[in-house]
Amino acid sequence: MAHYNRLAEAWWDPTGPFWPLHGLNAFRVVYLRARMRAHFGLADSARPLVGLRVLDIGCGGGILSESMAALGATVVGIDPAERNIAIAQDHAAAQGLTIDYRCETVEAHSPVEGPYDAVLNMEVVEHVEGVEDFLTHCAGFVRAGGLMFVATINRTPLAGLTAVFAAEVILRWLPRGTHQYRKLRRPAEVQRPLEAAGLRPVHWTGVAVNPVTRRFRFTRSLAVNYMLTAERPETEREWGS
Repeated sequence: MAHYNRLAEAWWDPTGPFWPLHGLNAFRVVYLRARMRAHFGLADSARPLVGLRVLDIGCGGGILSESMAALGATVVGIDPAERNIAIAQDHAAAQGLTIDYRCETVEAHSPVEGPYDAVLNMEVVEHVEGVEDFLTHCAGFVRAGGLMFVATINRTPLAGLTAVFAAEVILRWLPRGTHQYRKLRRPAEVQRPLEAAGLRPVHWTGVAVNPVTRRFRFTRSLAVNYMLTAERPETEREWGS
């Protein structure tokens, strides 16, 4: 939290320390939109997510939350770093977007209207301790028939070399200390607590970036960056029952 509070002012600077996240955000929104449209049977329109309630966990300065709101979703964004929430609130107001931002942890979050249609857990799990408990809490916010998305970095030597050492030390794409190798999560370490909490993984994809063009692309390899879609079956009990 201290690390991100120090960087909070730079969230919306596309040439600042968060520039990789701006590029990644445009890429991952394509994935999220496509998976949600297919799962919920949504029409292809400028605002296809109208009617969906979305929780953005670890929302930071609101980059992904604003993208979801612009697509029509009703968005709640939570983050434990106070400065992040302040920046997110100010920026959303300037854009004329209504987003419910809350400075709180996953453990403290209490949905006002019950579970969500979609829970976004993007580039978060590699920053937390106790990942199994964390994901168990997150899974509890997904309604029956709803989705959770997880995006993170695999714990492999290749990921350590490229996504941590090269990105932070050689290329200086990210501030040093953004990632710690021991906190990177293997796919099985994400899948296991989600399945134990009643979610079923339905789609995996790897994500790669070209270091020259800085463009992202999908790949079959999960060795570095990957994204997961998991669903809660419709037969799950109703919230709180």
